[in-house]
Amino acid sequence: MQITVVDYDSKWETMYLKEELALKEMLQEDLISSFHIGSTSVSGLKAKPIIDILLVVNDIAGVDTLSSSFEKLGYEVMGEFGIKGRRYFRKGGDNRTHQIHAFQFDQVQDIERHLSFRDYLRQNPQVCVAYGDLKRELAAKYPNDIEGYGDGKDDFVKKVEQEALKWHWKTR
Repeated sequence: MQITVVDYDSKWETMYLKEELALKEMLQEDLISSFHIGSTSVSGLKAKPIIDILLVVNDIAGVDTLSSSFEKLGYEVMGEFGIKGRRYFRKGGDNRTHQIHAFQFDQVQDIERHLSFRDYLRQNPQVCVAYGDLKRELAAKYPNDIEGYGDGKDDFVKKVEQEALKWHWKTR
């Protein structure tokens, strides 16, 4: 997979909304909520042009029964993929366009972590710029190494996640 980090593109929100509509139709009553997360959800943030979607569902086992429906939408079904209780789906192969992170409603820690990180970046432009610059540097350094790219972001993301969660509880 070629790692490319680009300037923010306002069409990402439209891409999310289009995909959200298809997912709502498929999941129906099992879907509690859907969120645009990740770097493409933060205006002005440099990002890999991949739409990250967070789904909050009533029953994660219900999501498991819809594997063929996800595949019909073009998704590859990846199971938990490193996070206990999550269901991960990706679309586009080596030219990935979308990723889904589905959690059951009571997996609050993971849901809050994703939403707080997004919201913190939206409210802190200096952190947003630093994160975008780091991602662009890492993409140049590891253009074909997703593990190296991810490892390079890890300390920054963990630190900001901690700040974001504290900020979230202060602003509630």
